[in-house]
Amino acid sequence: MKLATLKDGTRDGRLLVVSRDLSHAVGARAVTTLQAALDDWAAVEPELQAQSDALNGGHDEGRISFDATACASPLPRAYQWADGSAYVNHVELVRKARGAEMPESFWTEPLMYQGGSDTFLGPYDDILAGDEAWGIDFEAEIAVIVDDTPMGVSPEKASERIRLVTLVNDVSLRGLIPAELGKGFGFFQSKPSSAFSPVAVTPDELDTAWFGGRLHRLLIVQFNDQPFGKADAGVDMTFSFPELIAHAAKSRPLGAGAIIGSGTVSNKDTSGGPGKPITDGGLGYSCLAEIRMVETILKGAPATSFMKFGDRVRIEMLNEHGASIFGAIEQTVRRYDPMP
Repeated sequence: MKLATLKDGTRDGRLLVVSRDLSHAVGARAVTTLQAALDDWAAVEPELQAQSDALNGGHDEGRISFDATACASPLPRAYQWADGSAYVNHVELVRKARGAEMPESFWTEPLMYQGGSDTFLGPYDDILAGDEAWGIDFEAEIAVIVDDTPMGVSPEKASERIRLVTLVNDVSLRGLIPAELGKGFGFFQSKPSSAFSPVAVTPDELDTAWFGGRLHRLLIVQFNDQPFGKADAGVDMTFSFPELIAHAAKSRPLGAGAIIGSGTVSNKDTSGGPGKPITDGGLGYSCLAEIRMVETILKGAPATSFMKFGDRVRIEMLNEHGASIFGAIEQTVRRYDPMP
């Protein structure tokens, strides 16, 4: 089953059931919003599934053409957004980039931060920033949306709480990070609103690509219309999603609709190195910080700049037939001019 949220002028939008090929959609009958569906998933899911089956069979009379550009993030706002760093290769490189040592514990226990979740961006909304000097970066990730999850849940039981899977652009302002972390407290200004793919899907829609609590497909990133990354999201993921969920729920329960992110998807090079650009025959990168770190390692200094006003990023994942699974995140960086 595939679900999306149509922008309709309200804060939480209108829940749509979307066809498998992303060509058509129909308004959900059981509830009006995705959060309402997640709040009562056991009761609502059968009717949503019935609508999905009818839509994919061509039998739903109320169907409309699906327009991803008219969508908000599946959850336009959420009670919880906790982003992990499951790809430790990425963590290691980025920490080196800002001159920070990486403790050995990062290989045995996930790193996670609690992000802002009150104003998610739609998949085609602009990334607004006040200054290019803030070091604007995209981060292509996977995320799961969970049902009510008890405190202290085991990874085995946590896997049963995953209801939906989606893509994320976890925007980072790299130029603001060092000063914030230097205060010893954490991200805030350096982590603006994230954007999510138009569609969230139930794990069964991913078929054999979903196993071991990981999504085993290439995450395709284009930067200014040029190939930038095609890392396999199921490879080099040190911590699975059930492990990330269990980590998040160690000292608190998670409410229905909580979103748990994977962190930036990152693959090592086949020789075990930090990875190569696509132009050099590698799998590329899922953020600019990584290529800058690799350039620093190889050339002594980064050659790639962070995003400028007018720059574009596109993030997408295709199935084995080359069709889009979640729809694309496609965003342009624009200058934010606050009202006087």
